[in-house]
Amino acid sequence: MSGNPDNSQFNDDELVPPEWLNSEFMAHVLGSHEKEPVVKVIDLTLSPASAKGDHYASIMFRAKVKYANANGEFEKSVIIKTMPEAEGHKKEMLVGSPIFETETGMYTKVLPEFERILRQAGDSTKLYVNCIYHSLEPHQVLVFEDLVEMDYFVLKDRDATLDEIHRVYFKLAKWHAVSLKVQHEQPEFLEAYTHGLFEMPHFMSDPFMKTGMQFFVELLSQEPELNKYHSYFKSIEGDFLERLVAEWTEIRNNPKVDPYRVLCHGDLHLRNIMFKYKDPGSFEDCMLLDFQISHLFPLTFDLVYSIYMLMEAEHRFKHYDDLIDYYFFVFEDVLKKIDYKGEMPTQEGLWQRLLQPKYYHFFLLSTFLPLMWAVRDKSVDFGDVLQNEEKRRKCSFSEGYIKDVKRMLARWDMFGLLQA
Repeated sequence: MSGNPDNSQFNDDELVPPEWLNSEFMAHVLGSHEKEPVVKVIDLTLSPASAKGDHYASIMFRAKVKYANANGEFEKSVIIKTMPEAEGHKKEMLVGSPIFETETGMYTKVLPEFERILRQAGDSTKLYVNCIYHSLEPHQVLVFEDLVEMDYFVLKDRDATLDEIHRVYFKLAKWHAVSLKVQHEQPEFLEAYTHGLFEMPHFMSDPFMKTGMQFFVELLSQEPELNKYHSYFKSIEGDFLERLVAEWTEIRNNPKVDPYRVLCHGDLHLRNIMFKYKDPGSFEDCMLLDFQISHLFPLTFDLVYSIYMLMEAEHRFKHYDDLIDYYFFVFEDVLKKIDYKGEMPTQEGLWQRLLQPKYYHFFLLSTFLPLMWAVRDKSVDFGDVLQNEEKRRKCSFSEGYIKDVKRMLARWDMFGLLQA
């Protein structure tokens, strides 16, 4: 029943599908979607749906199904996303988390409404891949149309181009703009979406959270060009996570109703996006994926996250300002087109807010960015890095990462972010 992939490319917990993911389940899924009972699943091939490092907070399978109903025989490829069942770090980190309820709500309620608003304004932008089945009991599972079958792909063998990053911001800005209109006109519609990264119940206690700043301070002490920053970061190392959580909690507990508070994606990194070209030189679309921690928060937190997790190093260095300005141009333009009646944001206001969550900047640079550099190495097992302290320390001393740190700290210093 299962395919025979090159196992080294995939996460171990996606090599063997759970027992319930079988022909009977697929017959139920396809029958529910097509409103036509499936007489028989003739053939079912299951394989991992993504490579190591593409995602972590779920397990995903590609199902290629040949089946028959009253109308004849058909073939379909779908992506099945569910929660990890194997004992281990991934399951422990996610237990008790509402991420599946959040993502189910996004696909079945929120994103359809966002698209309806865009369509009403004459905008045909597609914000999400079609979800053909969802359930929270007895298993938490979402089933999607297979974007690979539609010629979408995840970037793996090259860096993102500047044009591709622009396209992602184009779509994110539309998402943010529509969510602002929804908040203004239907404030209750999004009020349940308040579980972001630091609300995940076991996230803050994970060992990799505690060592990021420690390794970062070690790097600053050992790299001559970075020595001048060592004393500042050493002074906050001891209670860094407390400062980070306090910064986040203050915003969560005191939400400001203003034109910069939107429904954030929450996890906008390059592996959560798929691209499509009509031909090698003609861009057609990009699709944002993985809405498990989408939540109401200042839009600057999505932008700050994207600086470290979406932009390539050269984009951060050479095109940072232009990319953020482009995002704002689209954001403002869409607000006008969808007839948003609330207070309008300003470009100056956006830039004023972008550096305010300084501990979030520090967290992403010290703890997440080394992991992104590690993912570039095809031989690295992302899950293993998260659990292995010595491998994480090695990530924090890679040549590319050190160069990145030098550039970012120089920028922060120029803007006065490194002051007590």
